[in-house]
Amino acid sequence: MKIVRTLLADDHALVRAGLRNALKELPYLEIVGEVGNGPDLIDALEKLQPDCLLIDVTMPDFEPVVTIRQIRARYPQMRILVVSAYDDDVYVQGLLSAGVDGYHLKDQPMSDLRLAVERVSAGERWISSPLLEKLLQPAPERLAKTPDLSPRQQDILVLLSKGFDNRTMASNLELSVKTIENHLTRLYRQLGVQSRLEAASYIRDHPQIIARMGESSSQEHLDDSPRAERVAILLLDDNQRYRRQLRRMIGRAYPQAMIYEAENTTAAIHLTKKVAPKIAFVDVVLGEEDGIRCTRRIKAHSPSSRVILISAYPDREFHRRGLQAGATAFLDKKDLDAATLYQIIDDNIA
Repeated sequence: MKIVRTLLADDHALVRAGLRNALKELPYLEIVGEVGNGPDLIDALEKLQPDCLLIDVTMPDFEPVVTIRQIRARYPQMRILVVSAYDDDVYVQGLLSAGVDGYHLKDQPMSDLRLAVERVSAGERWISSPLLEKLLQPAPERLAKTPDLSPRQQDILVLLSKGFDNRTMASNLELSVKTIENHLTRLYRQLGVQSRLEAASYIRDHPQIIARMGESSSQEHLDDSPRAERVAILLLDDNQRYRRQLRRMIGRAYPQAMIYEAENTTAAIHLTKKVAPKIAFVDVVLGEEDGIRCTRRIKAHSPSSRVILISAYPDREFHRRGLQAGATAFLDKKDLDAATLYQIIDDNIA
């Protein structure tokens, strides 16, 4: 096996020493450098051109998902093995999708680390065994294990994903800037990220983090329903006030719902690709966009999704074209109430 020139990247010198000591038994591996932060890593990659990078992505001045994508694009042949203490499956998936070749947990035996390096250097993929069970679980089970955020935290992440600064978020939510900063510090810790840009990337890759659970309901017919289940529902309407109204009604009617919101077709298709909603409520008129065309695109990406077109203008031609596009039903907005929404959801999750 040819010599694999390897760069170690970890902000703790003691950890780097431990890695170096563990890997010295591999005769084909040569440690060509060590770095402890983001800027030094970028310089070392340019100067040393290593074959393999062993990296703890929580280093200072380093935004994991974004920077790993950039590194992968610049050095497509280099092998990348993350060695981390974080075992959150959503975080791991984000890094795998960004281009790393393996993810190894620091608490695993050193013999496993050597095996991981051997596999990754040989062109294979590696994931520590404790992570495999999480990653192989069905999507709904993984969804249930995402960080449990409060409605206020979700509001902050929604604004963050739109690029708002702390002062603007504080103004929108009627909070102090200091309170926003405190919320963000806790949120970064819960998401396993270290910066605003990294958090925005995390939200983009994992939209379920800002999905809304339905509100608590006193409707006893839901409590005992044998079909009560967590169901993904997408709301597409360019009117934010109406989306909130519809979300509240769905929450009262079906508390088990995971509710996603989109204000335009692009956002709706992105969410469709990520979560494959069971039901999508789509407004026919979306500013300059067309909800009927959006229906076709949703069905193309997620054929099992049931699209319910809604409109304040129940035009007969809209109805005909909507059904041709693949919509399940066409409803007048003024007819939508909690009881009607419950019936629609119940009928469409059978």
